[in-house]
Amino acid sequence: MRKLLVMSLTAMLVAGCDISSDGSFVGPPTSCSNIGQKQFVLDALYDWWLWNADLPANISIADYATPEELVIRVTETYGPRNPDGTPVDRFSSVGSLVADQQFFGEGKFEGFGFRYNFVDFLPPFQITGVFEDSPAGATALERGQIVVTLNGRSPVDIQAAEGILAFFDNNDTVTFVVEDLQGNTLPPIEITKGIVTIDPIPLVRIIDIGPGVPPVGYLRFDTFISTAHDGIPHDGVNNRDFDAVFAQFASAGVTDIVIDMRYNGGGLVRTAELLGDYLGSVANPGAVFSRTEFNADRAAEYNRFDLFADPAIANGLNTSRLIVIATGGT
Repeated sequence: MRKLLVMSLTAMLVAGCDISSDGSFVGPPTSCSNIGQKQFVLDALYDWWLWNADLPANISIADYATPEELVIRVTETYGPRNPDGTPVDRFSSVGSLVADQQFFGEGKFEGFGFRYNFVDFLPPFQITGVFEDSPAGATALERGQIVVTLNGRSPVDIQAAEGILAFFDNNDTVTFVVEDLQGNTLPPIEITKGIVTIDPIPLVRIIDIGPGVPPVGYLRFDTFISTAHDGIPHDGVNNRDFDAVFAQFASAGVTDIVIDMRYNGGGLVRTAELLGDYLGSVANPGAVFSRTEFNADRAAEYNRFDLFADPAIANGLNTSRLIVIATGGT
């Protein structure tokens, strides 16, 4: 049974500076001063953060320049820490409600459209993936390339100055100089931010491993967003969503599943619950799949269990073995 840690409601800032008794947001965003925004997110931490009992009563919003800074510093200062000293809460932040709705509901966000690996902020700065339907996907940028410079600056120098994330946030157009896998320097690649569309299930395979042995189903799952079960076009032909994928697996007699989530940073709980139904409802109908816990102030009203579908969901598998490929960022 997996415990889902509910931190704070973080996608509320653009929606308003007040929250009603039923948890809905009220108040126009244009009326929110910086002081009002900071007070709003601090009140939300006191009300909703999982470790709100550890917050002192005298936190002053004047100590923080922005609501973003307030959330980061307050949660890092008063939240629990792992044995290595890093904060347990890596998720609380401030964001735009509109952007959240676009991302989780439509699988869209504004950006360049690539992933990178910059281990401990040391070279090499390597491209680990490019979204097909994105500004980067329309250029020569490819997985495996090493980034030499960004707007004429080395990634190491950028990280030492403002930081890589801030660099990409503050630049709408970036010129990349990259090396390919053979070490050849390619002509400069200029990319301007635009709308990126995520395919949450970019790769599916049925792997035949020999006569008399059921095939293995492989599913690369990149993001827990609603388009994974509402349907999303893939290559302009197929709808590669959960139901289509698991129908394909079931038809082939798949019982062993490999889910590749190396590039998956999380997302919607309800999407995780549905995936659990496809994987486990045949063997565990009506059993507990997950438990969602809120802080002590909210527990009685909001804590809940999610059960595997009973009866088993259509196209659910009688899963024998499940292997998940993951990284520290999954």
